[in-house]
Amino acid sequence: MGNQRILLYFTLFFIIYMLWAQWQMDYGPQPVPVVETEQEQHDASSPSVEAIPEAASSASAKNEKVNTAVVEEAVSTTERIKVVTDVLEIEIDTKGGDIRRAVLRDYVATTERPDEPLVLMTDAPVNYQVAQSGLVSVNKGTAPSHNAIYRAEKKVYRLAEGEDTIEVPLYWQDSNGVSVKKVLTFKRNNYVIDVDYFITAGDKDWNGSDYMQITRAQPVDANGNKFIRTYTGGVIYNDEIKYEKYDFDDIAEENLNRQLSGGWLAMIQHHFLAAWIPEEDKNNLYFSRYNQNKDHYTLGTRTSAITVKAGQTGEIRSRLVVGPKLQYELEKIAPGLDLTVDYGILTIFAKPLFWLLNAYHGLFGNWGWAIIFLTITVKAVFYKLSEMSYRSMARMRKVAPRIQKMKEQFGDDRQAMSKAMMDMYKREKINPMGGCFPILVQMPVFISLYWVLLESVEMRHAPFILWITNLTDKDPYFVLPILMGISMFIQQKLNPAPVDPIQQKVFQIMPFAFTFMFAFFPSGLVLYWVVNNILSITQQYIITKRIENS
Repeated sequence: MGNQRILLYFTLFFIIYMLWAQWQMDYGPQPVPVVETEQEQHDASSPSVEAIPEAASSASAKNEKVNTAVVEEAVSTTERIKVVTDVLEIEIDTKGGDIRRAVLRDYVATTERPDEPLVLMTDAPVNYQVAQSGLVSVNKGTAPSHNAIYRAEKKVYRLAEGEDTIEVPLYWQDSNGVSVKKVLTFKRNNYVIDVDYFITAGDKDWNGSDYMQITRAQPVDANGNKFIRTYTGGVIYNDEIKYEKYDFDDIAEENLNRQLSGGWLAMIQHHFLAAWIPEEDKNNLYFSRYNQNKDHYTLGTRTSAITVKAGQTGEIRSRLVVGPKLQYELEKIAPGLDLTVDYGILTIFAKPLFWLLNAYHGLFGNWGWAIIFLTITVKAVFYKLSEMSYRSMARMRKVAPRIQKMKEQFGDDRQAMSKAMMDMYKREKINPMGGCFPILVQMPVFISLYWVLLESVEMRHAPFILWITNLTDKDPYFVLPILMGISMFIQQKLNPAPVDPIQQKVFQIMPFAFTFMFAFFPSGLVLYWVVNNILSITQQYIITKRIENS
């Protein structure tokens, strides 16, 4: 009965994990919405001077440090610039040229409100998230920080028919003759915003660098599925460290201060991200800060310094990504950015599974049918392994009555009972652990598929057929969970009954427990389990009848 015990242990572990996740959602630390005054809302993205770290190493041989002081501008009036492309609706503040609001036009917040597009970034108190950037220099007052007030040419920009790009120029100048032009460039069908600084030095050389950061509050999602937990927080990446997470607790406990070559930083959440990508050849100082008063978390980077000769113009470039985690698009933008689609340690299995799922979607044009045919494909790949497991179960089922007689014969003499069972297994050429290895081999694949279905924004709010109008939401009529529970019950009847009465009771409860639990899972995941169970029942029934009739 080794395979039964392994299945039982795995099931119990899964149930305990889901109960723990539910407890965390209900009783764990919860983000508290901060009620801010109008002035506080306006300045929420302006952390203190300490929020900008010391400069990263200078590109020059002197390796001099750039003064980190941020000078507040005397002008207090700011304006909002609205930019509308085919996929984005952005609000830029003339204070710092910050992205204060970002709406994804092709994605809705909920299926209940299909006319309401998803707001990914906002400076409202709840779900606060803004993207900031600025310059700092050796000489105070000669570089516009994210507190500086820029001059704008227009208040509204729209991507017109026949146009592929929009450029939004912002202008700043100091009393010493230093002028800065900050240009934000938007492209058609693109979630990448190019941010370029053109710095013209005055009578003296200009030495400085740029920094970029994302400041956000912990999300408050009243519509979230409490049974599904995905990572929300910060990440940094470069070729050396690869992919490292810095969640809200990490940022609150200790300031990050890490110098890396190239790379990028991001704040990610389920299906979406905001990421800053500096120039590849820069040495960058990655930092984090926590504003306890506002409960805001900042993750940013500071690039190495450049020198602009007197009277000349230098350029500093960076990119901001604001949008969905479309896997094949992200890997084209920057190395490793596709890792924000977080499959965890099972990425090696998950990526090929998503490739196959995406291929089936291209063939059928429906993610529900893609899930069904992916499940069939996975089942076919593991057909022989499953056959080994089901043959072992069938043989165990065939000798189950003899095992029951042995139990009655030997009573409490467990040693004699074990010896008699082993002798019988030897005569019948039964390996009691024969079904374990196939199950263990398939577990990583099944768990990987679970994360593929959970993490893929491509399937977000995707309809299937009939009453299943959203594969990423629960079945509104609980038809699929009930079918899954019935299929689990049928599978149990095909398996050899456990000798232990306690195990028998636990196995009897499992279909009901899983039906209740899966009732709140995304219907796409439940669809996978239903199809997998139906295929397993068919295969196991044929093998069991063949063994019993032999």
